[in-house]
Amino acid sequence: MDSGVIKENGDQATILVVDDNKEIVYSISELLKYEGFEVVKAYDGMQALDAMEKYPVDLILLDVMMPRLNGLSALMKLREKSRIPVIILSAKTEESDKVSGLVLGADDYVEKPYNPAELIARVKAHLRRYRAWGGSAPRTEADQIVNGGLMLDKKQRLVIVEGEEVRLTATEYKILELLMEHPGQVFSAEQIYENVWQETASYTVENTVMVHIRHIREKVEIDTKKPRYVKVVWGIGYKMEKYE
Repeated sequence: MDSGVIKENGDQATILVVDDNKEIVYSISELLKYEGFEVVKAYDGMQALDAMEKYPVDLILLDVMMPRLNGLSALMKLREKSRIPVIILSAKTEESDKVSGLVLGADDYVEKPYNPAELIARVKAHLRRYRAWGGSAPRTEADQIVNGGLMLDKKQRLVIVEGEEVRLTATEYKILELLMEHPGQVFSAEQIYENVWQETASYTVENTVMVHIRHIREKVEIDTKKPRYVKVVWGIGYKMEKYE
């Protein structure tokens, strides 16, 4: 019996496309296959989670408003055991859903109706960053950055806070890595965006970066109201406070 989850052949990474609108799923799938990607289709959050168990997915394009299990609920369950990139597909009228998605661990969002070239560019950018988590270079001391009770292991892509591992998304990790590699240096939201997303920043990126910074603070700070590590420099940007 057809479960509604369909795998289609290609020769690159595998993308899970999740939307209850079958026409949207079809059009995105055709676009991705044209670029050489493999595609897995799902039409609600439950099917998406089922697909994750069946197929080696590398990235998810996830709608928010869906039956049975909506996109945000599916994202929460996914983040309990996976860090693969998730891009939220959100209508312009669903601004709160974009923010909620980022807070819950999404790496990015694309507005509907989507621009095909932008969608493909974002997919490829997130896959490049996610694949950069791998590698076989020998471990050296440079693989670890220690700042007070905060430790970032670049080889294993781990973040340890006061001896406890915390789980960050790929985007959160790259932002924290950037700040920890340059302790004391202030980065504007635009600089963070261009370094991490590797795209030219527009005037709209400040909110995106702010949400990711807030989510990082929730994970690495003991008291988010009195952050010790990730500091805001009002009117300028963000920095990593330097500790011995």
